[in-house]
Amino acid sequence: MTMKFAPIIDPAVRKPAPKPVRVDLRKVFGIGTGLWAAALIVSLIMMTLGMGSESLVVLCASGVIIGLLLLIWEFFDRWDYRRLGL
Repeated sequence: MTMKFAPIIDPAVRKPAPKPVRVDLRKVFGIGTGLWAAALIVSLIMMTLGMGSESLVVLCASGVIIGLLLLIWEFFDRWDYRRLGL
């Protein structure tokens, strides 16, 4: 059982941490925003047919707006990353 506690007691025994992976957040935020946009279209159709509610439309529109804001944030974050040469 002392093997499990060895890295806690002696930091030199620890394995080196893996390097962080740089993920392309444009794809992640783009897919998420696209899904919210599709849900917004469906909720608008449902509302015109009388089966939906305004709160569902507001929720989906909020998802699209937040997704677009995240895409803008990611653009400037990537720009800073390239500018600093990291």
